[in-house]
Amino acid sequence: MGSNAVAVTDADFEATILKADRPALVDFWAEWCKPCLRVAPVVEQIAQDYAGKAVVAKLDVQNNPDTAVKYRVQSIPTLLFIKNGQEVDRIIGLADRAAIASRLEALLG
Repeated sequence: MGSNAVAVTDADFEATILKADRPALVDFWAEWCKPCLRVAPVVEQIAQDYAGKAVVAKLDVQNNPDTAVKYRVQSIPTLLFIKNGQEVDRIIGLADRAAIASRLEALLG
């Protein structure tokens, strides 16, 4: 089964997320983070639901620390909502599908 969410790195974060022509949701995570693994299937579902409407991406903070530092991500999972190249919202910690979807919906309006 393939991933619906796009994997982004420090190198392509700007091109993929900040310069996207639609809102973006970025899941900052790491393999060793148990709550991250619990939110991952929710992020995948959101990616499927919003395909073509929003960019849904995952950034592994272990391998891409620069972007995490730039956005002052201090605990994971952290979900950043970005529109027009700017962070407009964030969720720190576990969140359910409805909470994530409603914040993403707000950016699409």
